[in-house]
Amino acid sequence: MQDWWIAHWVEVMGFVTGAACVVLAWRRNIWNYPIGIANTMLFMGLFWTAGLYAQVGLQVVFLVLAGHGWIDWMRTRQREASANLRRDEAFVSSVPRLAVLALVAAFVLVTLTVRWVLLEFTDSTVATSDAATMAASVVAQIMLNRRWWQSWLVWLAVDIAYVWLYFSAGLWITALLYGGFCVMCVLALREWLAVRRAAQDSRPDLVRV
Repeated sequence: MQDWWIAHWVEVMGFVTGAACVVLAWRRNIWNYPIGIANTMLFMGLFWTAGLYAQVGLQVVFLVLAGHGWIDWMRTRQREASANLRRDEAFVSSVPRLAVLALVAAFVLVTLTVRWVLLEFTDSTVATSDAATMAASVVAQIMLNRRWWQSWLVWLAVDIAYVWLYFSAGLWITALLYGGFCVMCVLALREWLAVRRAAQDSRPDLVRV
């Protein structure tokens, strides 16, 4: 057992912090960001060892996005308090129509760029899937930072792809984690939509389209 723990402790701790991060995001708790930063540092080393180089780069991007999201969520909670609003009354919003095209373009651009880098400069054997999941994850995290409920739909699609990617790379503990993430995404989506509907009913002037 001790030998197993020594060999897999990083993946296990990534499992624990990753699960905690998703649950906190689901519950709209700002602590998902500092825990997510710890999770990012763990997975950065794990993916480098496994040869998933785009995923290493993704963790660097996630560090930057975590800082952005932390600040945005903090400011939103402060606005709620200063306006004497109930918790979540103006928190969950929807993707603006003008942002959809930009998000799709970002996904395509990042996928093609990262795929080229992997093929040209690394020994990656999963360049296309690695690049596509990285790009989709970036898009999903940006959407979550902005508190758009559709982010959970994107995360669900990404997590399904990750289950296959990590299983094929021999990271079965991480693959299991992402299988659990799929379930969490569905539950989070249902709750965020319920929160949004409740906000629309009570204060429609505060809920963005």
